[in-house]
Amino acid sequence: MAWSKTPLIFEAIGTKWHIDLPDGLLASTQEKLLRDIKNRIDIFDQNYSRFRDDSLVTAMSKKAGKYRLPPDALPLFEIYESFYHLTNGLVTPLIGDVLVAAGYDKNYSLKPGTLVSPLAWDEVLERQGDILNIKKPTVLDFGAAGKGYLIDIVAELIRKTGITSFCVDAGGDMAYYDNEESLRVGLEHPLDTTEVIGITTIKNQSLCGSAGNRRVWDIYHHIINPATLESVKEILAVWTIAPTTVLADALTTALFFTESSVLQAEYTFEYMLVRSDLTVEKSEGFPVEFFKT
Repeated sequence: MAWSKTPLIFEAIGTKWHIDLPDGLLASTQEKLLRDIKNRIDIFDQNYSRFRDDSLVTAMSKKAGKYRLPPDALPLFEIYESFYHLTNGLVTPLIGDVLVAAGYDKNYSLKPGTLVSPLAWDEVLERQGDILNIKKPTVLDFGAAGKGYLIDIVAELIRKTGITSFCVDAGGDMAYYDNEESLRVGLEHPLDTTEVIGITTIKNQSLCGSAGNRRVWDIYHHIINPATLESVKEILAVWTIAPTTVLADALTTALFFTESSVLQAEYTFEYMLVRSDLTVEKSEGFPVEFFKT
């Protein structure tokens, strides 16, 4: 596939987006697509961001009551409900209050206070279809799967224009579709961001990665175990390959807390993780060419 010499590159939801499209598209087509993508991302952000004063999530954090969810909410809530039960509550949107208390708040104060384990799902959330009953005002956080789901939404928006070969990359999490060629992707070394430990390949799949080396402050990074109220130290980085980006994204978080066999009993995916002693664990089908560990 010959890719456009002018990919769509922009900043949104606190990360850099890089979207490769086929060569030969009219400039007007790319410009309209870029506008549509940015508008769709803003709608998503206004619904689910805990960093915006005008978001639906912020409203839920201030007042209990029943809220009508956006049309795109059901797949997101369904995957959170699934992973909440698979991980015994360790992957939860209720982690928001913990992150805020740790200093990862909307002002990025990075000044930890007193952390308290989140309440159980049923104590706070009750969903009936598209109506969500917030029993107690709570800061919801969709960081475990939200970006992956948004990548899938953007990918579907592109696909509806008739484009079938493309790559949507948002901060290293990506969906890649092409029937001819596989995509080679470098895996960042968790102890040296200038190096890669190896190369993986994807084709008509999604790849997500997560590591504790990017958002680091005080004694925390962004992956905090809600049971121990500590950031995970035993695992440095996780990558997953899955049919959808929302699934790959959720899995990268879940694998910090949960044995792969538990998740593989429910979902089909490939994974690789690097432990703190730099030993590697991976599924048999995860394709990787190692450079260093």
